[in-house]
Amino acid sequence: MPTTTLEQEIRATTPWRYIAGVDEAGRGAIAGPVVAAAVILPLDDPPRLAALTGVNDSKQLTAGQRERLYELILTHALAYGIGRTPAAQIDTLGIWPATMQAMRQAVGQLHPAGEFLLIDGRQALRQVSLPQRTVIRGDSLSLSIAAASILAKVSRDREMVVLDAQYPQYGFARHKGYCTRDHEAALATHPPCPVHRYSFAPIRPGLL
Repeated sequence: MPTTTLEQEIRATTPWRYIAGVDEAGRGAIAGPVVAAAVILPLDDPPRLAALTGVNDSKQLTAGQRERLYELILTHALAYGIGRTPAAQIDTLGIWPATMQAMRQAVGQLHPAGEFLLIDGRQALRQVSLPQRTVIRGDSLSLSIAAASILAKVSRDREMVVLDAQYPQYGFARHKGYCTRDHEAALATHPPCPVHRYSFAPIRPGLL
């Protein structure tokens, strides 16, 4: 289970108090936005922190668990932000710049502002002047990153359910825009819609 060890180490060795965990959801999908979240946990408030027991890497949780923890994080986090980059911009920018854009949006929404970023993965958040550390499998190590992973995942899943009502022929509510067999079968019958990522295989021209 993720802990606050990384956060506490940073606070013990630097002047920074507001440590934000940052993560994304939907980078590998072929439809819908990429969504990022940033979360600052109440590290100086043990009762509020204890209320977040069970927060884990979103991939290790059921949909019901994520929904319950999402509400707890919104209630007990010191600050949070959620950013998104839509499919059309992903096609224009490329997936990594689009992901970084969503992360910058999320970090920019933090009040109080973050002073140090813990970012899941290998990619640093460029164009942000804050000190930061990338953490491989950070969502399984850092509680702040795990909380961000839940906010990003639930926010994106909810948006895909809304898109399913607009474009029911693709099954977005089931696969959330990822390239599953039933998504590919739907694309074999129906042309891509405006929320598909036209730069991604198998939608990219010549691959359908």
